[in-house]
Formats: sequence, C-alpha cells, structure tokens
Amino acid sequence: MFPMIPRIDPEIARLAPGFCALSIVVEAAPVIDTLVGERALARACAALGTDEAPWALEHLAAWDQVFKGFGAKPARTPCSAQALRKRVLRDGVLPAIDPVVDLYNAISIEYAIPVGGEDLAAYVGTPRLVIADGSECFDTLKEGLPTQEAPAPGEVVWRDDLGVTCRRWNWRQGIRTRLSLSSPRMWFILECLPPMPRTALWEAGDRLIAGLTQMMPGARIEQTLVE
Repeated sequence: MFPMIPRIDPEIARLAPGFCALSIVVEAAPVIDTLVGERALARACAALGTDEAPWALEHLAAWDQVFKGFGAKPARTPCSAQALRKRVLRDGVLPAIDPVVDLYNAISIEYAIPVGGEDLAAYVGTPRLVIADGSECFDTLKEGLPTQEAPAPGEVVWRDDLGVTCRRWNWRQGIRTRLSLSSPRMWFILECLPPMPRTALWEAGDRLIAGLTQMMPGARIEQTLVE
C-alpha cells in the first residue's frame, strides 16, 4: 500500500485558521463482523446529549462560522457532524445504512467531528480540498434520479481529477465515490478545527481504526495528519 496524502489549497488556511485533518487509508480485507458499525452507532446515539465532550458544541459552532465564511448557510446546510446530531436529537436514532458507514457516523456523532468515508478505488488522482470556481461537476441524486450540478463559485469542495466528490466542504458526498463494505480501498477523513484538541482528533482516529480492525482483522491501515 502506498501513502496517499490529500492536498489542501493554501486558501483554506485563510477561511479556517488552524484547520487540520486525519487521513486514514484502508486496504480492505474479508469481513468477520458486520455488526461492529451498527453497535457503535446505537451507543453513540444513546449517549448524545448526556455525555458530551466539553469542546463539542464549541467545535460545531466553529464549523458554522467557517461555513458562513464561504457563503454557506449552516442552518440550512450544516457540516456533516451537525446534520447527523440534529437527526439523532430529533428522531432518537439513526437507521443502519452500511457497516462501514455506520461506524464512521458513530465516530462523527460521538466526537462532534465531520468524518467522510470514500471509495478510494473510484478516485482519479489525489483527493484535494479546494475553492470551487463554479465550473466543476458534481454527481448526485434529485428526486431519486441521477443528476449533475455545479458548486457555487467560492464554495469549498473536495474533488479529484474528474470532479467534485463532496460539496460545501463536508455537507454532501457524491455518488461516484460513495463508500460501502464492498469497497476494496477505503479513505476516511476526520476534519478538525482548533476548539477540538489534537489529542481528541487522534483518539477519534484510533476509535475508527479499532472498529475497522475488529470488522476486518486483515485490513492494512495507514493514517496521516494533514495540515
């Protein structure tokens, strides 16, 4: 397995001083426990609002300000962690989707951190976080049907050589690189702003890796801090 280091546009530092991310690349292996993610998700949902990290709400508020900085409206399109937590507080639970997705959603809820999971085998070129110019292509669904749209100029997006893979930083992932348990190469990105301690970022990464290792003991996993 070769190292894969995502690239961050220098302009991101202006929008989000102190931003850093933990990149985790996984070469998948046979799965022996498909319920790891579902159990983790149930625990995270049950604990939400009763056992919060002291920095959790401040971290989410910092993401709101960053989103406003590039023209997004966090009340309408919040960061992924905020969106998940709002659904749990409203409904009490999140439905199970896929063992791997359930696992990283659990980490996102518990640590109040945006966590993305992508099928790295579907990427063309290196993932990079950039400021969109509005000409990029993003594949998504509209009323249940595949469609393509473009990000707004100035919007922060993740992309590869073919187009946008996640809009509004971490708000909505595309279809082409969607992750599932059958993905042979997986990529996870845990995104952190200064209110969240670095120690907590590493802890969240360790928890994700522990869950993946339990799910597929033969997996090869590498993690890299990206600043």
